[in-house]
Amino acid sequence: MRVLIANKFEESGQRGLREAGCEVFYQPDLKDDALVREAERLRPDVLIVRSTKVSEAVLNAGALKLVVRAGAGYNTIDVAAASRRGIYVSNCPGKNSVAVAELAFGLILALDRRIADNVQSLREGNWNKAEYSKARGLFGRTLGLIGFGQIAREMVPRARAFGLPGIAWSRSLTPERAQEAGVEYRATPAEVAADADIVSIHVALNAQTRGLIDAAFFQAMRPGAYFINTSRAEVVDQQALARAVREKSVRAGLDVFADEPAGGTGDFSDPVTELNGVYGTHHIGASTEQAQEAIAAETVRIVRAFRETGKVPNVVNLARATTVTCALVVRHLDRPGVLASVLDRISESRINVQEMENIVFEGAEAAVARIHLESEPGAEVLEAIRASNANVLEMNLIRLSD
Repeated sequence: MRVLIANKFEESGQRGLREAGCEVFYQPDLKDDALVREAERLRPDVLIVRSTKVSEAVLNAGALKLVVRAGAGYNTIDVAAASRRGIYVSNCPGKNSVAVAELAFGLILALDRRIADNVQSLREGNWNKAEYSKARGLFGRTLGLIGFGQIAREMVPRARAFGLPGIAWSRSLTPERAQEAGVEYRATPAEVAADADIVSIHVALNAQTRGLIDAAFFQAMRPGAYFINTSRAEVVDQQALARAVREKSVRAGLDVFADEPAGGTGDFSDPVTELNGVYGTHHIGASTEQAQEAIAAETVRIVRAFRETGKVPNVVNLARATTVTCALVVRHLDRPGVLASVLDRISESRINVQEMENIVFEGAEAAVARIHLESEPGAEVLEAIRASNANVLEMNLIRLSD
């Protein structure tokens, strides 16, 4: 199995891939047209990326079977194009949770004590204790969490250590689960915005969360509140954020931006970073040695499983629902050609197979195939299947509910 790594990747991970029997091509600065050319030249089975964008041109260029995002978010990968070509997309969720939570708290502290401004003044040769002694302090302030996955849960004990009570909202959070986790439940994002002194965003980017943090959310925020985003820029209305900074004295700590460079370095400009009261970092939430080692190990596990079993852990682009209407259950002797004859009859009837599995019983004498079909075969089709092979023992057709 040929593996192309197009971003910086831990040596332990490269070594683990080689030990798993993979041929590894490590080119950590690949992006854009250069990545397309290398995919065409090397024809890798697996592509591993961190920040590099994987376009449809990359997916069409070679013989890719699997793209692994060595991290949690995968919005830099054209998942729809991968799905059209039958290419698995996988990620490493949860492996960077502690690292991202640590950075979020670093941004909170930096905003409260204006640490970046302090440093800049000292580097410019200015001593201004009177100005930088003005800080609110964190103890007793309320931390509001939007989203309550693993990263947000890592925020809770850190908030408790600083004396910050927590409130939270997510689509899956219930009052009971919130109480168990040590936070107060809020029914809407706007309620979190209204009740929090510090808001931290921890949602994945998808169709439901794109633009979730909108003008109404910022209108609900308290004047002078702190806003932290270490998730994705696209979940936030950037113009509304800028207005809140200018008009409500909201202070923002951002690790993600709308137009980040495709690779690890590049020219960058974003109007929000020019505003007073905004601190930014270079999308480094997951970039600690601890997190990267954990992500490397998980990436190796994914590739090894794919190489050895054909199955891919953490797949993000399998269909959650299909057009299947019924299941044909075929009990048969475990002999060559049985399933081929069954599938031939189904194909001749222009019926599409959505999914199937074949389970072999102990002794390997008999098996049961479950074939999920897009439309229901008629009686003549079922009779043709029975007659096609003497090793077909029995068939049942199960109509599946919507």
